[in-house]
Amino acid sequence: MSATMTHPVAVERPTSKYQSFLSRRAGMMPTFAAVAILAVLLACAEAFLRGDFLSPGNISALLLDNAYLLILAVGMTFVILTAGIDLSVGSVMAFTGILGAQLLASGVPAWLAVVVMLAGGAVIGLLIGVLVQYFSVQPFIASLAGLFLARGLAYVVSLSSIKVEDPAILWLQTNRIRLGDWYITPTGIIALLAVAVAAFALHLTRFGRTIYAIGGNEQSARLMGLEVARTKVSAYVISGFCGGLSGLVLTAYSGAGYPRNGIGTELDAIAAVVIGGTLLIGGRGYVLGSLVGVFVYGTIKTIISFMGAEQSWMQIIIGSLLLLVIVVQRAIVARSERRR
Repeated sequence: MSATMTHPVAVERPTSKYQSFLSRRAGMMPTFAAVAILAVLLACAEAFLRGDFLSPGNISALLLDNAYLLILAVGMTFVILTAGIDLSVGSVMAFTGILGAQLLASGVPAWLAVVVMLAGGAVIGLLIGVLVQYFSVQPFIASLAGLFLARGLAYVVSLSSIKVEDPAILWLQTNRIRLGDWYITPTGIIALLAVAVAAFALHLTRFGRTIYAIGGNEQSARLMGLEVARTKVSAYVISGFCGGLSGLVLTAYSGAGYPRNGIGTELDAIAAVVIGGTLLIGGRGYVLGSLVGVFVYGTIKTIISFMGAEQSWMQIIIGSLLLLVIVVQRAIVARSERRR
């Protein structure tokens, strides 16, 4: 007589479509959270601020008022994706803005002044990138040096504001392209084009894949034969170029160059990028998330203005959001590491 031994067979529980989606899109959760935050902010503002917050004029002005910050955030996204940081962008914006205003006041053609502004920002970005890549200087220290350099150069150009009267530059801000009650300015179009070009470069080119690989694991990227050095330096050049472009946009927006413009703006750009879901450790993030982060930042600023509250609340709210987003990011990173 023989006994038949039966062994329990482990049955795998089917994974729901929702769980499967979350597993595949874990890196996008901070960006989804930013979209949710923006939606809640807009809904609450519309409900509590006399019901006219979401008017076409206010929403159009949101892009107009934050075009320069959006351009800075685009450049900052490239740098943070490589696990770096760029503290110089606010000062670069001020330097290129006052330089362009001085050139225009001296009779230099507008097209040449614009080229010099963009080139000036790119050169400072190149210097920072070379320090980081070839001299092994920490990005924080290298970009801090770039901050002092650009700010000092701005003061060398002029200690006071310089008014811009060139019609070609002012046209970037004063012209309105209307669609009913909605409108957009050339500065807004420039900002959106910067987002579109950056999204294409990051997700559809070898350069973009290398950016993500460097942020994920620079040593592995190097062993894979990727062009780590050139790509890393290029990320800082792009950030500097965007600083110069934002200097142009801010000069057109304000109608003048001023050497003290952009003080603290680098922190606003970093905050917008992080709120938009780009991880500070690099390798994960989306430039479209940075776009959402800028809109979150701009919406909070607009709400505070509507309420007539003190601007100190702006810093408090943004700081609280940053803490929340960083906690979410850390949870995502910890979850990913447990799965390895």
